[in-house]
Amino acid sequence: MQLSNGKTLTLILLSALLLGSEVHIESHHLVAPDSLQYKQPSIVSGRTDVVAVTPWLAPVVWEGTFNPVLLDSIYKPQNISIAVTVFAVGKYVMFLKDFLETAEQHFFIGFNVHVYVFTDQPTKVPQVKMAAGRQLTVCSVPSSKRWQEISARRMELIQTLIEEKLQNRNDFIFCLDVDSKFHGRWGTESLSGLVAVIHPGYYRDDRSRFPYERRPESRAYVGPGQGDFYYCGGAFGGLLQEVHQLAKTCRSNFEADAKEGIEAAWQEESHLNRYMWINKPSKVLSPEYLWQDFKPRNPEVYIVRFSGVVKNYAEIRPNV
Repeated sequence: MQLSNGKTLTLILLSALLLGSEVHIESHHLVAPDSLQYKQPSIVSGRTDVVAVTPWLAPVVWEGTFNPVLLDSIYKPQNISIAVTVFAVGKYVMFLKDFLETAEQHFFIGFNVHVYVFTDQPTKVPQVKMAAGRQLTVCSVPSSKRWQEISARRMELIQTLIEEKLQNRNDFIFCLDVDSKFHGRWGTESLSGLVAVIHPGYYRDDRSRFPYERRPESRAYVGPGQGDFYYCGGAFGGLLQEVHQLAKTCRSNFEADAKEGIEAAWQEESHLNRYMWINKPSKVLSPEYLWQDFKPRNPEVYIVRFSGVVKNYAEIRPNV
């Protein structure tokens, strides 16, 4: 018996539901205003100095590969809401003012944004004037004597925040490092199911040089000849349910490792890289979306949108 594509899909979905499997379907139908005019796109001209698609056909976002006016016009009528998490624990609170002020200038301008600041010093959170539709919530967390513990707890706190506060309230979430500043647009071009940012320190390297967790006994393990890119732990995001699954899985794996006395090489970043090697991101943001201020800009990086500031780790971390 031959089945149409629609009937086949229905049978697959019913079978998956009966077996208790989790099925994720994301609509990719984007509706543009019929009165909008913009430059004609081309599939035979454009950037030739960078790769703009991964082997699994996810877009790699670089300056010059998208039309911001078109994308904003598509998403604006949907009245989407974006949550942002940022951790300002210990002396890292000193970076919060610049982060918040530059976010007001460049991050999803004209959209609904809710920033959640996790800090052990609520009274030191600066007062920053926010535009209409944008707000900030302070979430108190305990301090720690080890920066590794602060880093490792982020996945747990992100998971809990989504479960307790964000369900049915926000559409997308981005998790960003506080010791960074915005320098250029970060907007609707970054939206997708699961979004990763390529680390600026390794994007030209062979994967044998990536600082993956290399011990097979760790649940963050990525073996020789494995892995795609090296992704930042300081910037990732996507749809709420996708980031929730990432955070939940990374937290579970981190805690299982800890019970066996294992701490991955780069804590949650190591677990994130393992997760995204298996669960491919649906959109990859180029190093424009998390550069490093101490690095000279490479020729293919036309613009730096978000960048880690120069800092003395010995002064700001409880232990180095």
